[in-house]
Amino acid sequence: MWNFIHNWRELRQRGVLGINRRNAEYLLPLNHRQDYPLVDNKLKTKQLASAAGVAVPKLLGVVQVQQQVRRLPSFLDRFSDFVVKPACGSGGNGIVVCSGRSPAGYHKIGGAILAPDAICEHAYDILAGMHSLGGMPDVALIEERVEFDTVFAPVTYQGVPDIRVIILHGVPVMAMLRLPTRESNGKANLHQGAIGAGLNLATGCTMTAVWHGRIIASHPDTGQAVSGLQVPHWDEILGIASRCGSLCGLGYLGADLVLDRHRGPLLLELNARPGLGIQLANRAPLLPRLRLIKKTPSLAHFTPTDKIRFAKDHFGGPATT
Repeated sequence: MWNFIHNWRELRQRGVLGINRRNAEYLLPLNHRQDYPLVDNKLKTKQLASAAGVAVPKLLGVVQVQQQVRRLPSFLDRFSDFVVKPACGSGGNGIVVCSGRSPAGYHKIGGAILAPDAICEHAYDILAGMHSLGGMPDVALIEERVEFDTVFAPVTYQGVPDIRVIILHGVPVMAMLRLPTRESNGKANLHQGAIGAGLNLATGCTMTAVWHGRIIASHPDTGQAVSGLQVPHWDEILGIASRCGSLCGLGYLGADLVLDRHRGPLLLELNARPGLGIQLANRAPLLPRLRLIKKTPSLAHFTPTDKIRFAKDHFGGPATT
């Protein structure tokens, strides 16, 4: 008992941000409830981003009512690969990635084959809200499949890696690269077994990496070193992340981006309640960075370029021990 209290106090003294403080000091005062649907609904986020000139994965179609599900197989006949996802899903739930097709059906990442009837059943489940926040009725998005940049191939198992950037008032605060594993079924979700690699904000290079809460040096499936990887288009990634707050009106949020080998950085989704595991991936606490931004009032007059320079100058550097 006393050991637990000692550890909790030490984490607090070091400036590690916990859920209660995150909610009380950042989410409640900075993220207004009426703006949450703009980020909780991926279709609305995509529409906002596209209108602002921010690149996103191409939307191929939307299934909104059950009558449209019957026409889904014929609609998908024109595409060799695609992604089906719930507009209001979270944590990667309900996402089906198809990388090809044959007479037997659609080929999922990993080799499993889905018959057209199975795709229809999945669409019905999405409409019924089985994968959405709060179990509310939803719509199914059909998107192009992202072909991730080949620089990530040595440290990725099947799926698409993504980059999470935490932003406060348009200033990038901390970032990590999330790498799919066999255990995560190719999904870049830490809770499902993906790897989180801290990113140096100044350079875009990976530093330490964590898997199931412990520091690792190499990818468990490929055996390749995770640290020292340079993320391409880093300044463009930070630029997109910096603009995200103005898209949706949120002061504190997480931006998830992917790197397509042909199109470059694409905004995948926004998160009004970004998780806190990014601190472990970076071996650095969030609170000192957030507090520095809060006590720098001149940031309100900074351009996005100035905010990125501020983040690089103050939050770049190697991981802390």
